[in-house]
Amino acid sequence: MTQNNLGSAYSERITGDKAQNLEDAIACYQLALEVRTREPFPIEWATIQINLGGAYFNRITGQKAQNLEDAIACYQLAKDVFTRKAFPKKWALTQNNLGFAYQDAQNFPEAYKAFDAAIKTVEFLRDEIIYGSGVEDYKTKLAEKWNRVYRGMVETCLDLTKITAAIEYVERSKTGNLVEKIISRDLKTIFPVDVATQLQQYRDEIAAGQDKIQQGKAENPKVLAQHLQELRQQRNELQEQYLPIGSSFKFEQFQQKLDHHTAIVEFYITGDKLLTFIFTSETQQPIVWQSEPQDFKKFQKSVNGYLRAYYNKKYHWQRRLTTRLHLLAKIIHIDDIIEQIPPECDRLILIPHQYLHLFPLHALPINSQQGEGKYKILIDRFPAGVSYAPSCQLLQLVQTRKRPDFTQLFAVQNPTDDLVYTNLEVEVIKSFFQDAEVLASQDAKEAAVKVNQNLTTAHCCHFSCHGYFNSESPVESALLLAETKTEQVVQDKTTEDGFLTLGEIFALKLEQCRLVTLSACETGLIDFSNSSDEYIGLPSGFLVAGSPAVVSSLWTVNDLSTALLMIKFYDNLLNYHMSLAVALNQAQLWLRDSSKEELEEYIDNLPATFVQKYVSKAMLHNFDNSDKPFNSPFYWAAFCGIGQ
Repeated sequence: MTQNNLGSAYSERITGDKAQNLEDAIACYQLALEVRTREPFPIEWATIQINLGGAYFNRITGQKAQNLEDAIACYQLAKDVFTRKAFPKKWALTQNNLGFAYQDAQNFPEAYKAFDAAIKTVEFLRDEIIYGSGVEDYKTKLAEKWNRVYRGMVETCLDLTKITAAIEYVERSKTGNLVEKIISRDLKTIFPVDVATQLQQYRDEIAAGQDKIQQGKAENPKVLAQHLQELRQQRNELQEQYLPIGSSFKFEQFQQKLDHHTAIVEFYITGDKLLTFIFTSETQQPIVWQSEPQDFKKFQKSVNGYLRAYYNKKYHWQRRLTTRLHLLAKIIHIDDIIEQIPPECDRLILIPHQYLHLFPLHALPINSQQGEGKYKILIDRFPAGVSYAPSCQLLQLVQTRKRPDFTQLFAVQNPTDDLVYTNLEVEVIKSFFQDAEVLASQDAKEAAVKVNQNLTTAHCCHFSCHGYFNSESPVESALLLAETKTEQVVQDKTTEDGFLTLGEIFALKLEQCRLVTLSACETGLIDFSNSSDEYIGLPSGFLVAGSPAVVSSLWTVNDLSTALLMIKFYDNLLNYHMSLAVALNQAQLWLRDSSKEELEEYIDNLPATFVQKYVSKAMLHNFDNSDKPFNSPFYWAAFCGIGQ
């Protein structure tokens, strides 16, 4: 045991020569194996083999090829003891290590087999955690811990030119929790009634059996565990017949349902490169663009600079936003990506990954040859709209939500009484709808929002208030409602505090809602540091709650420009009958290109009070008539349309 621990210490040692430290580690592990032999100490022996394999994998001296062969031999020996049935986690770890060793040795077929075995085991372990058991967080933690194996598999698939399989593993590596929550909430609307009933019966029986095992009440735990595995298999097979999702996601079935004028660009960040998958309904197999090592380093540097400026030097960040977008466009080769999309595709769906969720990709400058120089930014190239989705699977799920009606509005208006232009925004938007329920100022308390029947039946939910993203604890990100003067308990037994958090949003029921608009700061930021279910933020809460689409912001936005943008967005949506993506994109271009004179004329024609119009125009008095006050992307690019 001491030699094993000493070997681990040498492996992790920071001081001294790295190569010598690894040699010392190998010597210690080999000494440990002289005492802890396989027959009397099988578990300890196998553990040391894994450690020794790791030391050989990282070894600096000697021939690289031989070191990898030695590492593989150690992992194979450990695998004989740590079988999948008896030690599923250890088995998955060993297969994971084997996968990376084979990958380094350029033996991609064997790497594929090892990664596949590890992933199937991880997904089996994840499946054992029952939704509704109160421990769903373990699913996210499990997925995050094992995310590296998916990255290895994606790279291996590309090395084997299995492009379709690569996308399927990209999809399997993220948004698993959200997909599962939506399926559980929408079971009866996604599937035929008899299928939904059968799926629910499977879930209930699996949950009850799992509870018996965990509570030690099963008469024969092994037999029951086997039965539960059979039930899971039957449940998965039934679900897959109607909606291939999760581990059974099929790219070709998803692709076939795309219309002929839509293109999808899906990004994926591995340990050392940025991958971009480009496809349409007509693409035989997705086109893949892979960043060069120097581009990936520039990308990391660009992201770090962006975050530092945003959180520490807001003025500097705002002033250099245009420059940063130009740099990002160059680093990710947006022009090369766009050139791969057929000219007849006039609609684009972007699926970012991790840090790319931070950026308004729709506002990236382009120099596309297709448009002979007429395109300036991405949304110029796609007149049928640029929108976003967290994953293909989530897009597939929200498209099952058919919400044709759009006449009833539920709005929250300036609950903190410190937003100057919010009242103008909501009052004008309200006039576009046949029926509207508005909770204004101190009426917009948390309890009044959460238990309001009009929220449940609304076709559109509009929150015009403050919002913030909690990077330390994303589930605590919130919309700020009216403060509560005295503590009181609402129907769900939680104390009202004036914060509508992500955790509370998950519990809302928006079963008639077609659109949620979060006209507030930072409502579109997500937990970009999470490497598994990385789409954790306010939009995910409203998608789970029932809305097929969410409009949200990527930074701290300007009050007046936001009010004008939102009014124009709804004007386009309801009076000109544009699609959501087009209505938002056109509103953004309008705000960007409008002169002071044009903005004042637009304000004069709004159904608002004289005072509201006067106060709004007063903010523009320092500009000349021909100036474009909101030309900077800071004023118009923050808002993204996510979902359907």
